[in-house]
Amino acid sequence: MEIAVIGSSMVDLIAYTDEVPKAGETLEAKEFQMGCGGKGANQAVAAALLGSEVMMMARVGDDAFADNTIANFQSFGVNTDHVEKVSGVSSGVAPIWVDKDSQNRILIIPGANKHLLPADIDAAADRLGKASMIILQLEIPLETVYHAIDFGNTNGIPVILNPAPATTALDLDYACKCDFFVPNETELEILTGMPVETEEQIHAAADILLNKGLKNLVVTMGEKGALWMHGEETGHFSAPSVDAVDTTGAGDAFIGCFAHSLSQDGDIQRAIEQAIRYASHSVTGKGTQTSYASAEAFAAL
Repeated sequence: MEIAVIGSSMVDLIAYTDEVPKAGETLEAKEFQMGCGGKGANQAVAAALLGSEVMMMARVGDDAFADNTIANFQSFGVNTDHVEKVSGVSSGVAPIWVDKDSQNRILIIPGANKHLLPADIDAAADRLGKASMIILQLEIPLETVYHAIDFGNTNGIPVILNPAPATTALDLDYACKCDFFVPNETELEILTGMPVETEEQIHAAADILLNKGLKNLVVTMGEKGALWMHGEETGHFSAPSVDAVDTTGAGDAFIGCFAHSLSQDGDIQRAIEQAIRYASHSVTGKGTQTSYASAEAFAAL
């Protein structure tokens, strides 16, 4: 059965620089890369690379980026029957700056992603209703996210919601309808308004969300691993030590691998452990999808 990813597709414009320019300042960057990205697209590609059957539901513009984006999905084996062009708008674009510490800063121009609407969920109901899992993020309209969650609930399909980029406009009642809610530290801070500088603070902020009624809360914490909270149970999973080159897309690598592993046997703990390893490996390479390991390469690790 297919994993259905309903979400964003972006063109990543990545500049590698020792420092980010100040206002009015022009600096020379060391390197530039252009690639396909977007949180939804990245998660779909990661799951497909690991061997899952994946369908993508997304919108692209009618510009020069559109055909390349669709071809990129197909090159990874992702089904594109529901990746459609929107006339008169640009594809989504994400300028990214990666500094000397391998940290990234990202701007998002949503473009066609804003045109993925609730009606599109209904139009694809026959295909979506057969999915083994639905993955969602917040780079598409919130009403579309909510409609997809309701669709999953009505049809008994597990839903993973990655609340990224985080917004306080997110209705947490809908988050509680999801089987898995997977923010990172920054998103946790935005959603709760609480500090997340220490692991104790992360636990406290996570408790606030869990007490809202979330079924499974998984907080990804980069080099500190991940936190899983479920009812009265709490588990902390450490991350391997790696030499980071580019952290862009690591969270999406986690989601894609987590969904793939979970769909295999339903073992949540194993899925988190695998996802941490996969995401950790992704930061050792440059770019987003270009840094994701194939199933064979990941097994060899």
